[in-house]
Amino acid sequence: MILAANANAQGSHVGEWRHPTAWDKPASNLENAIRLARIAEAGRFDLLFLADGNGVRNLDKPDLFAATSPSDRPGVFEPVTLLSALAMVTEHVGLVATTTTTYDEPFSVARRFASLDHISKGRAGWNLVTTSNPGDALNFSHEEHVPRDDRYERAGEFAQIVKGLWDSWADDAFPQDKASGRFLDPSKVHALNFRGKHFQVAGPLNAPRPPQGHPVIFSAGQSETGKELSAATADCVFAIEGTIERAQTLYADLKGRLPKYGRSADSLKILSGVTIIAAETEEEAEQLARELDDLVPPAVGLDYLSKMVGVKMSAYPLDGPFPALDFEHVGPTGIGKAIVAKALEQKLTVRETYRAILPQMAGNFFKGSAAQVADLMERWFLEKACDGFMIAAPVVPTGLERFIKLVVPELQRRGLFRTEYSGRTLRDNLGLARPENRFFAQAGRAAE
Repeated sequence: MILAANANAQGSHVGEWRHPTAWDKPASNLENAIRLARIAEAGRFDLLFLADGNGVRNLDKPDLFAATSPSDRPGVFEPVTLLSALAMVTEHVGLVATTTTTYDEPFSVARRFASLDHISKGRAGWNLVTTSNPGDALNFSHEEHVPRDDRYERAGEFAQIVKGLWDSWADDAFPQDKASGRFLDPSKVHALNFRGKHFQVAGPLNAPRPPQGHPVIFSAGQSETGKELSAATADCVFAIEGTIERAQTLYADLKGRLPKYGRSADSLKILSGVTIIAAETEEEAEQLARELDDLVPPAVGLDYLSKMVGVKMSAYPLDGPFPALDFEHVGPTGIGKAIVAKALEQKLTVRETYRAILPQMAGNFFKGSAAQVADLMERWFLEKACDGFMIAAPVVPTGLERFIKLVVPELQRRGLFRTEYSGRTLRDNLGLARPENRFFAQAGRAAE
């Protein structure tokens, strides 16, 4: 199975950064990031993942703003800059960063991730997102947010351009031969000259073809348009479903969309988002979960719930039933819809709902002993609910260290996870083929 580590230094739980064993001063701390990357690599994780945003959020929710929710990230590094630094202190673990297609440009993104792929020797990944937070628009000379349908249409065009730019040069286009004086071969460059509805990009990219051909593309959309975009463009999908049955349905749905794009089922890997609290015993895991929940005051919990479902939840009784918010799309992402479904299915109160989502945002939450956690992971993997997991392990960094110490050996004993890295690139380790160059399909592959 594939294992990815969520690299948010503040953790995945609203109260996590306050825990006595959490890092002190986690904001923009390079030393902490280096340590976390080395921990993930020591555990033979496939990749380290950095989420990102383009603005400071929740200024209108003073309690939550002061406490900071995991998805806000008001004091973080620009992710590709950070991952370039982490590439210098690691050798195997993949380095995946989020960049928006809504308020960035294809040429800049293609260049940024091609550079990271070269710097890391083939370990880069791009998490393709459409910006969900309306306030981010104001930071990019827009008076209002781009409409949702336009965002996805733009994202499809954006991805097409980025892939085309990565194919600007044949793999052997740069002989750099001192004797002949030929730095490059002029016959092995392609100008894209793309003209579409949203973009006009001439190319070629001013970077050699990346070692992986294309850095690995990730996505996370679970709406109908998001799933179609993933099937058409992504190599990996981050999925959040609260039950194994819903996860199996999503898994089959995504895999079933691939043939119309000429793709096989193995060409798309689905990683289930999960918060994992592992401990020596079930009781110890339960105790840590309670400690974390108790660090979140009700005012902060309500603000957080409001943020996730897109509705002001203080308007409803704290200990009354969760209201039936029957919206097609609530909250900043599909997570909002999952939260509403979970609350209504389990007949939760408003208070019970915010406490339920504090660690996992209505996604998977595995806690217990090493054997108990491994049992759950094995079932999800073998019963085709996912191809692996995006793991948040409270508290940073001790939660990830506990997972590696306790659960990873159990997964290895069962033959479910590697004992050593076998691939040279992130694509190799994920079991993904290196894409052929669409413009120079028969060219030599110097990067190999």
